[in-house]
This record gives sequence, structure tokens and C-alpha cells, in this order.
Amino acid sequence: MDYKNSEAPLTTVTYDRTKIEEPTNNIYEAISIMAKRAVQISEDLKIELIDKLEEFATHNDSLEEIFENKEQIEVSRFYEKLPKPTAMAIEEWLKGKIYYRKQEAEAKK
Repeated sequence: MDYKNSEAPLTTVTYDRTKIEEPTNNIYEAISIMAKRAVQISEDLKIELIDKLEEFATHNDSLEEIFENKEQIEVSRFYEKLPKPTAMAIEEWLKGKIYYRKQEAEAKK
């Protein structure tokens, strides 16, 4: 998924509780689903950032030869400016982009 074009807010926002719990009719279940999605987003972003930073990695054993790479700093700053994974997960939840299912319903089948 393309997290770079996320419309999630960068600052703290107050959400309507009824809109959050509407799909599940249970606020705790909705928060649990959003939390799991936030963890997935965080892991994806971390892997993506590590892969991009590996391009700039120098494999020297000398600690004295540490150079500031401007491209590396720009990549890091870009990822720092992205919305937080929790904000992205909430935005996906409110737009209905998160798929979830109840295990109890499948166990009964």
C-alpha cells in the first residue's frame, strides 16, 4: 500500500466515537482492529525505511570514517514527516478500507 499519499492528519484529532464503533457496534473491538492495522503499517514502513537506508550503508569497520550522507538524512526526514501509523489506521478504518472478520462466526460454520 502507498502510505506516502495518506490523507491521515499529522496532528492530534478528536474523532466521533459513534463513527469509529459503527462497523462493529463495539468500541473495543474497533480499537483492537485499528491497533492491529497500525502495527502492520508500522512494520511495513520500518522495512521500507531500512531497505532505503541500506542503499547508503557503508560497510567499514572503522568508526572514524562516518560520513553524513545528505540523501540518507533526506530519506529519514521524509519518513519522520509521514503521519503516524495509528493515524493512518484510523483513517483507513473510517473510510472502510480495513477488512476484518470475526473468528466466532467462522468457527460455527
